Amino acid sequence: MSQTEIPKQYDPKAAQDRWYAYWVDRGVFHADPRSDRPAYCIVIPPPNVTGALHLGHALNNTIQDILIRWRRMQGYECLWMPGTDHAGIATQAVVEKRIFEEEKKSRHDLGRQALVERIWAWKDEYERRILGQLRLMGCSCDWDRTRFTLDEVCSRAVRRTFARLFRAGKIFRGKRLVNWDTQLRTAVADDEIYYEEIQGHIWTIKYPVSGTDEVLHVATTRPETMLGDTAVAVHPDDPRYQHLIGKLVDLPLTGRQIPIIADGILVDMAFGTGCVKVTPGHDPNDYVCGQRNNLPTIDLMEPDGTFAAVAGPYAGLNGRAVRKKLLADLEAGNFLERVDPHTLRQGHSDRSKTPIEPIRSDQWFIRMGEDHGESPGFAQQAMDAVTSGRVKIHPERYSRSYLDWLAEKRDWCISRQLWWGHRIPIWSCATCSEADLERAFSGRDDVSWRPAESGGWLISAETDLSADALGTGHTLVQDPDVLDTWFSSALWPHSTLGWPEETPELGKFYPTSVLSTARDIITLWVARMVIFGQFNMGDVPFRDVYIHPVIQDGNGKRMSKSAGNGVDPVDIIEIYGADALRYTLALGATETQDLRIPVEKVKRPDGRTINTSERFEQGRNFANKFWNVARLAMMNLEGFEPGPLDIAGLPTEDRWILAGLDQTIAETTADLEAFRFSEATRRLREFTWNEFCDWYVEFAKSRLRDPEARPVAQRVLAHLVDALCRLLHPIMPFVTEQIWQSLAGLAPSRGVPEPRLAEESVCTAAWPRPLGWSDAEALATVAQWQEKIQAIRNLKAERNVPKEAKIAPIIVAEEPVRGRLIQGEAFLRSMTNAASVSFDPPATRPKEAAIAVLGDAELILPLEGLIDREAEKAKLIKNRSDIEKQLGGLRAKLGNESFVARAPAEVVEAQRAKLAELEAQLAAVTALIAASD
Repeated sequence: MSQTEIPKQYDPKAAQDRWYAYWVDRGVFHADPRSDRPAYCIVIPPPNVTGALHLGHALNNTIQDILIRWRRMQGYECLWMPGTDHAGIATQAVVEKRIFEEEKKSRHDLGRQALVERIWAWKDEYERRILGQLRLMGCSCDWDRTRFTLDEVCSRAVRRTFARLFRAGKIFRGKRLVNWDTQLRTAVADDEIYYEEIQGHIWTIKYPVSGTDEVLHVATTRPETMLGDTAVAVHPDDPRYQHLIGKLVDLPLTGRQIPIIADGILVDMAFGTGCVKVTPGHDPNDYVCGQRNNLPTIDLMEPDGTFAAVAGPYAGLNGRAVRKKLLADLEAGNFLERVDPHTLRQGHSDRSKTPIEPIRSDQWFIRMGEDHGESPGFAQQAMDAVTSGRVKIHPERYSRSYLDWLAEKRDWCISRQLWWGHRIPIWSCATCSEADLERAFSGRDDVSWRPAESGGWLISAETDLSADALGTGHTLVQDPDVLDTWFSSALWPHSTLGWPEETPELGKFYPTSVLSTARDIITLWVARMVIFGQFNMGDVPFRDVYIHPVIQDGNGKRMSKSAGNGVDPVDIIEIYGADALRYTLALGATETQDLRIPVEKVKRPDGRTINTSERFEQGRNFANKFWNVARLAMMNLEGFEPGPLDIAGLPTEDRWILAGLDQTIAETTADLEAFRFSEATRRLREFTWNEFCDWYVEFAKSRLRDPEARPVAQRVLAHLVDALCRLLHPIMPFVTEQIWQSLAGLAPSRGVPEPRLAEESVCTAAWPRPLGWSDAEALATVAQWQEKIQAIRNLKAERNVPKEAKIAPIIVAEEPVRGRLIQGEAFLRSMTNAASVSFDPPATRPKEAAIAVLGDAELILPLEGLIDREAEKAKLIKNRSDIEKQLGGLRAKLGNESFVARAPAEVVEAQRAKLAELEAQLAAVTALIAASD
């Protein structure tokens, strides 16, 4: 073949633009459900359309793409299902916030239809941006199958699932204590709350015991909720209060009397005064206590957070105003005993950032525990899926949080008081009879009904019902709430494949293969997908769950849209390229640590300011390194002709590199099988950069100039470039495609070129397999060469031998080391700029020489005529003086008792380590000075 053309420098943007379009145009990413290949499927954790993606999303999608590209090369029929999530509460919150900031209007000013239209427009804008970001990253998604959790396909699955749950008696409506967001006026899940420590107070209030002179001292961090107290609890074994159990206290300012009850669960008699106010309507622990003790519940708050009429003179005020007025009234009535500062954890809604209020509300729930003797319930079924091994969580430690959360078997509150989302498909009728329902819906298996607890009927339907569906005199009213966004997300693995229709995709790709996600949604999403997958499909939704690390900013804070500290991956791609982004993120995907990425703002030539990080420099450097060595290789492939590669007859250096390649293939494949992405990336870098670039290419240079040795060297070189393109492709798809295409179809494997598929893309080239090329002797021999070459180079650097100076090192060693080194004599000379290398001990040791004693050899480097002794000695003396000055300052600092006592322990330890390092340097320099005399 003629010399392969490859540009001098790698242009990431040109490669990205060219090859992504090439892959899409040829349908490389499109899965065929009718294929007889084994199926491999990943459903993307659908990004919320609340805003653009950040590096946390980039990490997860890089991991998924590595798996998909790798399995595609292994011969699987691969489907990576893309899509986005409507993210009910989150998206409505950001759109409402923007409308208020720009127009000073609330959702109630706009009305339901107008707000939903605004949110759809927002969704369209950010969905385009999100999918564009994924394409720029190189994600090999099946774009023809893109789904959205509110699209027609997913909506049909939501309706069918709700109807099935309703008929099975798994869905019920009840008044329960929930976490309430007073700004968005909706319930939120426990897992959608974050906590912050705030400086508050504890107020101790006097509760007079009715008809006596005794007073109970009750401490609280929320005095305003005392208006809803229905008891004071003490421990049944507390001798201070046993005589008061069953009596009444006068609740200050209210004119009400409430009982003193005994409750050993709520009260710790060793904490505080041992008296606890019980407010069932506004505290989860008090709510449970109230149920245990049959206490009434007083609902103090309206949905907007203002106090209701039951609060009497405090009605209509918000919580802060009630507290201020109440405390003043308590003090005026001599009920306020004392006020103490106190640090407390305040729960906030993750969406509106406002403090959470526990209040009772009518909500829809899915029953998670056993129902009427049924065994097991949803929660237990989901636990069994993991404990039986049908679903495996990696790393395994994360299965604990999954199992612990499900073990509580808390019913799932699925209703949200929002306008954006799947409207709850329940209609109510207060006037109709069951006969009316049977007449109207006879023969329809998509409609079911049951009596409502408050009277009338509840009707579930898979398609919308008109208000007059029952005829004149009866009006159907649809529930105004929407479903929790996690309801539709929990269906994602099978709804995206077309369920409830029996589609070819569903038959081929369910259960899916792997789910990659973050640890914070193991309970919100992973557990619920397992529940719904087993309920609808009779099987788990995936076999493996990989929990990836979290991306943090430079301050150790998790990157997120809501925190405003996310970095757009497109910013990184613009500066470093998509391959560099993917490489760096994959390298950081360890099993044990999160990935901290400090960022800085950079002003671009076009005036835009973007975020970037030098962390990605290593990825760009590696892409350029591989590009340069591949270019060098292909510049030496002129006249290349494929031929056999029989490892037994190859030179030592060829056997060494091919044995190393075989080992790298086996270990990289094992790493990917075990989701060890960081290890796989590090392993490939080390082999490519260290073994191939730094050593083998240097070994091969002389043979490439030798007409007789050139053909074999070319075959090995072409095989290595081809194999490394394949191995690196899942991590760095663009640079590998650019190089692989330049190979012009050459992919020799043991001398037999592998057939290229019609697409002619490394995407569909076969993943390398170990070929049994092990050679312990070649590995040991080249290891000897490398050690001795590096030792000679180190001696030259230590003694400042000029690079161009010809040296004549002597290596004294016993067999078999001596024989191995003699085999590599040519490399020892060429790679150290030696005129000669001797292997026999000298009759007389050179007077001027640098010596290194290695474990199996002695290395002597004669220096006569190579260095200026006086100039070298002067440098050493100056170096010694500099070290002594540094040591003086450091010893003085460590001798300062104040510094050692007050400085952080890690700072003191670092200074001591520096002292030890300098002392070692001083000893070495002093020895060199003595040797030069």
